[in-house]
Amino acid sequence: MKIKLYDIAHSRAGDKGNTLTLSLIAYREEDYALLLEKVTAAAVKNHLQKIVFGVVTRYELLNLSALQFVCQDALIGGVTTSLSLDTHGKTLSFALLGMEIDKD
Repeated sequence: MKIKLYDIAHSRAGDKGNTLTLSLIAYREEDYALLLEKVTAAAVKNHLQKIVFGVVTRYELLNLSALQFVCQDALIGGVTTSLSLDTHGKTLSFALLGMEIDKD
């Protein structure tokens, strides 16, 4: 069965220059193992391939049941130089939550 990440987690976005940070926080601790298994850096890079053009690095925050993704080259130059409507990348947290994973 496939589910969307927004069914089991919430997300926040931040920025620094042309780098986007996305947090993915499980609503329930018991779903964190599924996030660890299915939401890899490669899976996030693939899901956001038309937005993130650089390396995606994943960090595990075990005590918070959360993942942090640092996405390089993702904000069309960054806040002060981008012509994007979302220069801070805040809407990209919902783009991540739209990712589908298998829940078996």
